[in-house]
Amino acid sequence: MLPIVDKPVIQYLVEEAVASGINEIIFVTGRGKRAIEDHFDNAAELEYFLEKRGKHELAREIRKISSLANFAFVRQKEPRGNGDALLQAFHLIKDEPVAVLFGDDVVYSKTPCLKQLIVAFKKYKAPIFALERVPMEQVYKYGIVNAKKVATRTYRINAVVEKPAVKDAPSDLSIVGKYILTPDVFYELSRLEYKSGKELELTEAFKKMLKHGKKIYGYEFEGTRYDCGDKLGLLKAVVDFGLRHPDVGKGLREHLYNLH
Repeated sequence: MLPIVDKPVIQYLVEEAVASGINEIIFVTGRGKRAIEDHFDNAAELEYFLEKRGKHELAREIRKISSLANFAFVRQKEPRGNGDALLQAFHLIKDEPVAVLFGDDVVYSKTPCLKQLIVAFKKYKAPIFALERVPMEQVYKYGIVNAKKVATRTYRINAVVEKPAVKDAPSDLSIVGKYILTPDVFYELSRLEYKSGKELELTEAFKKMLKHGKKIYGYEFEGTRYDCGDKLGLLKAVVDFGLRHPDVGKGLREHLYNLH
């Protein structure tokens, strides 16, 4: 629930999904994450409290949060990797394509990053994920793809290499935590063997699918990504979103100018 200016990171992701046409949202949470459920729950008592004290704008904002979409919550009992987290929600997804947003990646763009992926997915009808170019000296931090460009900003994935050394990196295209997955991805995930002490990762399912000749695509989105799981990334997001904010942008700009 780390904030960017006046909203938690998770709300930016929900708003991205809603702006992309999604109205059914499933959260997969771990122990001690009850705050996420509370944030998106109906808070009638709090709304009444605020209205009674004349804080109508804040009350409207609270009301808006719970009405953004229909929310469901699933608990991941143990932190066994993002692949395991996805499997916890599979019974709610059934046999439909599903958009997946990981909690650290916030993108600022004119067209929501997820909406860009949806447009590409409708064309290729295969799993697709967001791609971003990173400096070669930083490839060791990311999942990097070996891919062939097939259209503007669109790549067919040949291989995925998890956090390679610079000399082993097949490209500078990194995977960003935004995906559209088809049911066969979950099928491959369910077949992976969980080994004690090792996490069940989504990229392992992709590797299996590629080995079997399945098509997977990547889309180099338009926009700026902020890694909010990183201290500097979160700080950059706070500053940039703060500068765009109608209430605090002017004051923040003046403050930053005076720091020179």
